[in-house]
Amino acid sequence: MSDERKPLVAAEHLSKVFRRRRGLIERTSDDVRAVDDVSLHVRPGETLALVGESGSGKSTLGRMLLRLIDPTAGSIEFDGVDLLALDGSSLRKMRRRMQIIFQDPFSSLNPTMTVRTIVREPLTIHKLGNRAERDDRTRELLSLVGLKKELENRYPHELSGGERQRVGIARAIALEPDFLVADEPVTALDVSVQAQILNLLLGLQDKLGLTYLFIAHDLRVVEHVSDRVAVMHRGKLVELQSRIELFSHPQHEHTRELLASIP
Repeated sequence: MSDERKPLVAAEHLSKVFRRRRGLIERTSDDVRAVDDVSLHVRPGETLALVGESGSGKSTLGRMLLRLIDPTAGSIEFDGVDLLALDGSSLRKMRRRMQIIFQDPFSSLNPTMTVRTIVREPLTIHKLGNRAERDDRTRELLSLVGLKKELENRYPHELSGGERQRVGIARAIALEPDFLVADEPVTALDVSVQAQILNLLLGLQDKLGLTYLFIAHDLRVVEHVSDRVAVMHRGKLVELQSRIELFSHPQHEHTRELLASIP
């Protein structure tokens, strides 16, 4: 049965070319086409996994969907709004509804800020509530991601990898977004911690009604968290199926290679 829900995110014919320069002369032959004519939709409340080898364009595509990177060509709609037409205050307001969780929780957190300040920062930037209300919301967020109160005055280097990623997740959900791009959120973590973070993300999705684009290269991970799986290869989208269909009946040779590489 087809899903007739209106997409939350709809991308059509997205491409991104990064131009390289050598000296004072630009050589177009050195241009890198990171994403090549990709179209996909993300439905409300689902987890769409985006998989592929390193350099396949996954992260570039994810950042384009958030307009952290502007595409060279194509269109992006978020909840029916043309995302590429927004600027200034309109884009700032829309950014509250879409956030990102980064792969490396250490490099993505400001080392000079405490946990409490990091998580509270989005509330401060968007001027939500007064100081006391922001503090209350910060404590609520830390509890929501399973961090103990005594950690709120620590700095990132004083935390474990899993704790740092929980801080990153708390920061990402602080503004109550609808859409999260999780860019390889467990790759930098020990295997024992990966399951804890995946379970946290699934629990938050149920509790908060989140929609995920889950970027990964490990099909073992996406098998447990995804509703549908999109496979990228050399900048192109080569397959998009439900999780069950993709793992039982992969259509593209590259998908079969990825499945065969699972230990």
